[in-house]
This record gives sequence, C-alpha cells and structure tokens, in this order.
Amino acid sequence: MRVTALFGSLLLFVIVMVAPASAAPANGGAQFGVDREPVPVEPAEPGGAQPGQPGTAPLPGSPTPVVAGAKAVLLADGSAAAPAAAPVPVQQAIWAANALQSKPYRYGGGHASFKDSGYDCSGTISVPLNAAGVLKSPLDSSSFLRWGEAGRGAWITVYTNPGHAYAVIAGLRLDTSAAFVSRARTSRRYAKAAEKGPRWRPSSRPSSGFTARHAAGL
Repeated sequence: MRVTALFGSLLLFVIVMVAPASAAPANGGAQFGVDREPVPVEPAEPGGAQPGQPGTAPLPGSPTPVVAGAKAVLLADGSAAAPAAAPVPVQQAIWAANALQSKPYRYGGGHASFKDSGYDCSGTISVPLNAAGVLKSPLDSSSFLRWGEAGRGAWITVYTNPGHAYAVIAGLRLDTSAAFVSRARTSRRYAKAAEKGPRWRPSSRPSSGFTARHAAGL
C-alpha cells in the first residue's frame, strides 16, 4: 500500500509539472512574442544616400513617365520614360532632361544658370546631373574632364572632350548633336531626335576621342 501510494504521488507530480509546458502555444518557442504587434519599418527616403542628396526638382512642365525595367525608353513626343528599376537620382535626371526637349541650341546656354532659354552641349548635361544631386554648378566640356570619377557609370556616363560633351543615362543618349541619328528612320517616329539642340537620341555614337566620367555610386 505504501509503495502504491508513493507511485501515485509521483505520477500526480509529473502530470502537474508537464501540463503547463504542453499548454504553451506551438510558435517556434517565441513565447514572449505571442501578443506582440509587428514593428512597422519606415520606408527609405528617396535619394537619401549619396549621390543621394537630391538636387533641384525636375523643371516645371517636365514629363515624369516611368517604364518597367532598367532602361530608359524614348517616347514619341521626345521625352524619355525613366526605368522603374533605376535609383531615384537617375529618374530625377531623366525627368529634368525631359524639360529641355523643346529648347534650342545656344552656345553658352545653361552655364550661368541651370534654367535658361537655350542650352549648349555641356549646359544640357549639367541640368540632369544637378537634378540627380551630383553637380552643384554648371560645367563646360573641358571642366567635365575633371568631374566625378574616371570610366563609365552604372547608370549615368558623361562623355567629354574640350570641344563637346554628351551623356548616356540609363542607356539613352542625351546630346545636342544629331550625329549618328538616321533622319529617315526617326523623322516620323521620333521627330525631335533629328533636331539640333538638347534632345534624347534613339541611337548611340562612337565614344572614341571622348573621356568617360561618372559620379560615384551612379
């Protein structure tokens, strides 16, 4: 009888000790987070990292279209759609350049101010670089030889020499020269691309004789 009573007491002790543990929710052991609300994560500020300091906003009236992928797309009205996969500074650069598509070529234009009635080659590419936050003051083509870092950028590349400068932004050429643009092929679909002045061009041009420069991070 004494053995039976002892056995019964031990069995009752085991049941009492195990019951609370088995009643715990099966949540991977994170018992301290059962009633915890998920912590919200603040979205990153656009353009917050360097070259992250946003430059000037796109010029008033500039189209701001976006297209899927990582390449800019030339549109029929002469503007460009910024790729959704591009960093915010790159999109800002494209939209700022869109505002130049109706401007004429003017030697020295865009040098005294980013906002002007006309633009030359270096004045043209100074505008989107300022919008991207990587250029504080307009530069001429010779000064661009010392701007940024050597070589091509992942998103924006400036090609320059003492006599001319142009840029390739997200795969699309921004150039005041219509060189290497087939007028027959673009006159109907991209009429502005065959004009002289700050325009997006549907074709590339040989970079021999030019020095490639880019902003760090872009």
